[in-house]
Amino acid sequence: MSGAPARRVQPQPGPDELIVARPQGLYCPVGDFYIDPWRSVERAVITHAHADHSRSGHGHYLAAGAAEAPMRTRLGAIDLQTLAYGERLRIGAAMVSLHPAGHVLGSAQVRIEVGGRVWVVSGDYKLAPDPTCAPFEPVACDTFVTESTFGLPVYRWPDAVEVMGAIDHWWAANAAAGRASVLYAYAFGKAQRILAGVDADIGPIVVHGAVAALNAAYRAAGVALPPTRLATEVADPADLRRALVIAPPSAQGSAWLRRFGEYSDALASGWMQLRGPRRRRALDRGFVLSDHADWPGLQQAIRVSGAARVIVTHGYVPVMVRWLAEQGWQAEAFATAYGAEQEDAPAEAADA
Repeated sequence: MSGAPARRVQPQPGPDELIVARPQGLYCPVGDFYIDPWRSVERAVITHAHADHSRSGHGHYLAAGAAEAPMRTRLGAIDLQTLAYGERLRIGAAMVSLHPAGHVLGSAQVRIEVGGRVWVVSGDYKLAPDPTCAPFEPVACDTFVTESTFGLPVYRWPDAVEVMGAIDHWWAANAAAGRASVLYAYAFGKAQRILAGVDADIGPIVVHGAVAALNAAYRAAGVALPPTRLATEVADPADLRRALVIAPPSAQGSAWLRRFGEYSDALASGWMQLRGPRRRRALDRGFVLSDHADWPGLQQAIRVSGAARVIVTHGYVPVMVRWLAEQGWQAEAFATAYGAEQEDAPAEAADA
């Protein structure tokens, strides 16, 4: 599907612009803060702890309370202030609150209210149920700033329970044949969602060190996950040969995998909806599981916001802008750097 080029919002604020695009990121002039800036700034409001939205080098960070553990795991010692979901904080002339986005642990939509006008910057989000994070909360607004990572009609997610059942079946069959089941998944969010959804009675679960660090952050936040071990903690080679091994996509083809002997590998990602990404990665299996909204989910989130104006930040931007305009919304786009560091991009695949 093709569409007209997205119209770019001008960086200079007009009288009704609560957010504008600047070289550093999305900027709130009346509050003098940035949302998910990609260059160093003094004050940053963070929607979630993925690397393309939460970067090091800012003077002061504001995020949802549930995001503290993953943010500190990723960024170390930072000047971090947290808010409970729904708690209000005045920043300059702006009243700011954070609301669940359903993307990963601690993910939030940023609500900004000034003089009765309300904007919501949604960050990344999904509407599907996820036991590892708070569910998406519709927030009424005049202007809704949305992602469009999977903003094409072809992207329609299967039920996650069915996907977990398919993973269990694949794992059990491999274990019976004496093969490890190596499942590539983004270390933050996707890996924990899989852990919370699979049948841990099938066999041992081994995780890559990058996944283990985020597991600790989730457990510290009170999220229930089954027991997992590092490969170096497994003494019996037979356990490795029947294990479910969860690793980031960067581990594919690495020396780290040699310890598992014969294995079958798969990737859990929204990009597995299409054959091309799976074929390019030479995977045995692909499981369609995304932490982003699919095409119907994007439409639903936009509708329930009640916004008359929608600004698209990243993904299939021209397609989404065109569709919105055809449906009667005032549709525009911000040029952003989001998605540039995600492992789920079609060439590498994983965070989606």
